[in-house]
Amino acid sequence: MDHKVSQQMNDIVGDNVKKLAQVFPAVVKDGEVDFEALKEELGDFQEVGSEKYEFIWSGKQNAKKLAQEDVAGRTLKFIEEKSIDSNKTNNLYIEGENLEVLKLLRQNYYAAAKMIYIDPPYNTGTDFIYRDKDVMKKKDSEFAEGNVDDFGNRFTVNMKSQNRFHANWLTNMYTRLSIAKDILSYDGIIFISIDDNEVFNLKKICDEIFGDDNFMACFPRVTKKAGKTTEAIARNHDYILAYSNENPLIYLPQHTDAGFKYVDKHVNERGKYKLNQTLDYDSLSYSSSLDYPIEIEGETLYPGQSYEKYLERKNGKHARADWAWRWSKDKFDWGYKNDFVVLKKYDGYSRIYTKTYQNCKIIKKGNDFEIEYMKRTKAISSLEFIENEFSNDNSKKNLLHVFDTNVFDYSKPVSLIKKLVQYTTKKEDLIIDFFSGSGTTAQAVMEQNLEDGANRKYILVQAMEECAENSDARKSGYKTINEIGEDRIQRVSKKIKLENPDVDIDTGFKVFRTADTNIKWNSLMDLGQVNINQLEYTPDLVDFMPNTKDVDIVYELMLRQKDVPLSSKVEKIFGGGIHVPTFMRIVTWFALRQRLQKN
Repeated sequence: MDHKVSQQMNDIVGDNVKKLAQVFPAVVKDGEVDFEALKEELGDFQEVGSEKYEFIWSGKQNAKKLAQEDVAGRTLKFIEEKSIDSNKTNNLYIEGENLEVLKLLRQNYYAAAKMIYIDPPYNTGTDFIYRDKDVMKKKDSEFAEGNVDDFGNRFTVNMKSQNRFHANWLTNMYTRLSIAKDILSYDGIIFISIDDNEVFNLKKICDEIFGDDNFMACFPRVTKKAGKTTEAIARNHDYILAYSNENPLIYLPQHTDAGFKYVDKHVNERGKYKLNQTLDYDSLSYSSSLDYPIEIEGETLYPGQSYEKYLERKNGKHARADWAWRWSKDKFDWGYKNDFVVLKKYDGYSRIYTKTYQNCKIIKKGNDFEIEYMKRTKAISSLEFIENEFSNDNSKKNLLHVFDTNVFDYSKPVSLIKKLVQYTTKKEDLIIDFFSGSGTTAQAVMEQNLEDGANRKYILVQAMEECAENSDARKSGYKTINEIGEDRIQRVSKKIKLENPDVDIDTGFKVFRTADTNIKWNSLMDLGQVNINQLEYTPDLVDFMPNTKDVDIVYELMLRQKDVPLSSKVEKIFGGGIHVPTFMRIVTWFALRQRLQKN
């Protein structure tokens, strides 16, 4: 094991500060002594003209300045080879540091997001945060000194032992949330996952940014059933802070008909129903007890529609996650008897679907099953997320249903994000997650669209952060967290299409990456950086960077427009050039005017 030995033998000042903190805890803040507070502890009070309630930390003023600074010389570059169904999708996956990305999106997506969900670093003492102001002249020296990673990201571990531990985290969050407020729609809601380390500080900065009148709730969420046996009190929950922008809208699922379009003889009791899931499923951990023949309406069906594959599985030739039924034989028999099952016949094959009713669900009661009817409520309970359904145990299960191993730690369960999406969005609303991690939000949006027939869209943002050297993710071939997130979305998309061949939902995404600008916004001729003699043959040199593509210019110009989403279809027309909406042609014309005049 590689142990680093410090050259310093004694930290006398640091030891004295710790002693002072033991006697007067209020005077040592983030490892630094507040001498005015120390004077007050010793009875020396200065007359103050006016006092006010205020939350301050070292670096707050710089955080405000940084949030207001424009992002110059940068853009988002379309990565076509990593995108899926780019000509028709409304979803975006952006690779880049989220503060920079939020600034680049702010103009185009101002007040556009109906819901924002983020799961930021909890500031446990081992989390990475970004050094937003650590900009040195030479990237080589940055890398040599450990200030940046292989991809140029400036991040560092925020250690509890260092001064300004809380201040560093607060500065990072303040800048990002300030811009996020501008992107949140006027009737939108932002949800932030957090734990005991910073929940109180986070609420204070959210009160300042969104307004304390717009605080909606601090939901407790169960994280695990049992805590560490070494702890006096097992910490089995964290929190979700919810803030509205101005006029929040909440949708209660049992009060809507979205997706529930079928009616049977039980409609008065159970409400309408929808058919959104087949009974057989290939992403479950394989269990032989769930792999059995079903005789229904004169047919015998097997999971995966193959008798031969069924025999192979029964002989032990099956994958860890393979075809099986979602219900046990007892539950199927009960469900079929009580009209929770439908057989749909296609050309050459049949599939079994389960009914999802508006007002009831199946629950297990001892060794039997029964119907539980949902109570209509007028508000969301503040205890909505204390059920084990929303715990981290299910987060791991979600990932193992998609991957062969647990490739990402501390992800949130799909059920949690789905519930938030369900309560706050509908139709074609936009959901943004700028700490996207393994991509749970994308999966939740797709699955909720599948359930209620809506066409919500998402924007996910994730820095190109490397996976730990000895992690399961690295062993599985993933170098960065982005690769995990993008692969997860692709895998989930394929499963949805395979298991729901009759349903048309958006399972694609466009990939963008932060990059240097394609446009010479300021003339470089006066600086001697453009050779005038070359302009006759290469007029692009006046306005654009070398090797710039037309499509990159169009997307960069789109970023500077209002309500022209990057998901807009951009295509080449016969004879060259870019075919875009009329007003975009006008925008493009102004950007190209110097070149056109010279031609």
